[in-house]
Amino acid sequence: MRLSVVLVEPLYEGNVGSVARAMKNFGFSDLVLVRPCYIGEFGLAMASHARDLVEGARAADSLEEAVAGADLVVGTTGVRGRSTDRHLRVPSLTPRDLAERLGGTAGDVALLLGREDDGLSRQELALCHIVVSIPTSPGYPIMNVSHAGAVLFYELSRVEAGEVKLAGSDDLARLLARLRTALVESEYHQHKLEKTMLMLKRILGRAMLTDREVQTLYGIVGNLRWGAVHRGGSFEMGKELERGVGPSGGTEAGALPDEKR
Repeated sequence: MRLSVVLVEPLYEGNVGSVARAMKNFGFSDLVLVRPCYIGEFGLAMASHARDLVEGARAADSLEEAVAGADLVVGTTGVRGRSTDRHLRVPSLTPRDLAERLGGTAGDVALLLGREDDGLSRQELALCHIVVSIPTSPGYPIMNVSHAGAVLFYELSRVEAGEVKLAGSDDLARLLARLRTALVESEYHQHKLEKTMLMLKRILGRAMLTDREVQTLYGIVGNLRWGAVHRGGSFEMGKELERGVGPSGGTEAGALPDEKR
């Protein structure tokens, strides 16, 4: 796993330096700054022996530019949603959950840390495949960005490298586009479409799909669309197929009898 830490519009140079220092403490070095504040001697002093990370940080004019090429985009939030209707923040993983899911994988992961005063916006969270939240006291849940970063970096530093290549973000985007087309063609409820697409994006993100898995799903959705247009099919037959029963009353190939499912 290759981790990029993306600071989105940091307000204080001291925090930039402190994040860089925490990154170096746990073996990470790729820092990306999206429209950052001025970083002078104080910021470099806060970085201490990690000033090279600050001086070598990549600058980006937009979040889209910052995460270009990342296979997985992970957002962070200090505000944990309490309702499953709040798709932007629910469900959120803990840092340990994220580390466990990344174990054995290979790929480029972008970890987004938001503004000190307002975190990541709704639009920025919507770009993320996964959302992570650190369990903190309800009495004071919001952490300093560098402190939150240190917790995340510690957990992610324990991820054991693997050879299971994560699907690229472009492949995931094409799969999501095909799913959107299928929903539109099926006359899915227009007012639910965007929330449903965000939910699908989060489901696929948490699944840590490989290239092969994405291509398989892409083909399945394509075949379903083709079949819906060219073959039709009765409602009753559809229910029988869901139960694994063919038109003749026998069990369909590939379906197991109930007691073996």
